[in-house]
Amino acid sequence: MFYWFLKWIALGPLLRVVFRPQASGIEHVPAEGPAILASNHLSYADWLFMPLTLPRRVTFVAKAEYFTGPGLKGWLQKTFFSGAGQVPIDRGGADAAAGALLSAKRVLGEGDLFGIYPEGTRSHDGKLYRGKTGVARLALETGVPVIPVAVVGTDVVAPPGKTFGSFTRPVVRFGEPLDFSRYEGLANDRYILRSVTDEIMYAIMTLSGQEYVDVYASRAKELSKEKDAAAKDAQKAQGGSDVPDQRAS
Repeated sequence: MFYWFLKWIALGPLLRVVFRPQASGIEHVPAEGPAILASNHLSYADWLFMPLTLPRRVTFVAKAEYFTGPGLKGWLQKTFFSGAGQVPIDRGGADAAAGALLSAKRVLGEGDLFGIYPEGTRSHDGKLYRGKTGVARLALETGVPVIPVAVVGTDVVAPPGKTFGSFTRPVVRFGEPLDFSRYEGLANDRYILRSVTDEIMYAIMTLSGQEYVDVYASRAKELSKEKDAAAKDAQKAQGGSDVPDQRAS
């Protein structure tokens, strides 16, 4: 809990003074009881600014390795992530996704707020990508409301691939809670899971104003890298053909 104390007593006020984050729709977040906060994901700074605007703690899941390192470094790392509102992925799951679901259900079962990024990874270009259905499964299996969240400006503060970008005033918008109780008992229906996920992503898109792309963010990143690599290869090939052949001289 040391870092949690540090975050709110030292880092929190500093971030508020320097960046002056704005928030709207805080009244949609319950003062007590469980809820899922489903947010877009523009930057690694999202997990810092979004909880900073709320009086309640928001818990996320992180790799189990962050909590099991040996020695002083391992202890400091564990203290950092635990205090920052993160819990390890449950190793009892068949895979990382199942383990994350188990950890999330435990957090919600204790009446806390759970934060999740349905896109699964950060957007590399500022667009909003297709959501993974884990958020829908979590909502249907626990019966708790989903609060859509849009974080804007964090990709300016901390752009992808950089530790720090430039100063701006991040904005966090909380939407009205989404109730999916009408789908009770249908958590294993993949069509329902997709429908619920798409409804959540639409709510996030409405709040963020981002362009929506119906492709998973991880795949979009791969395609972008492939396109960049192809462009570089083409440029090299074009450059090579322009170099005069010196062998005849």
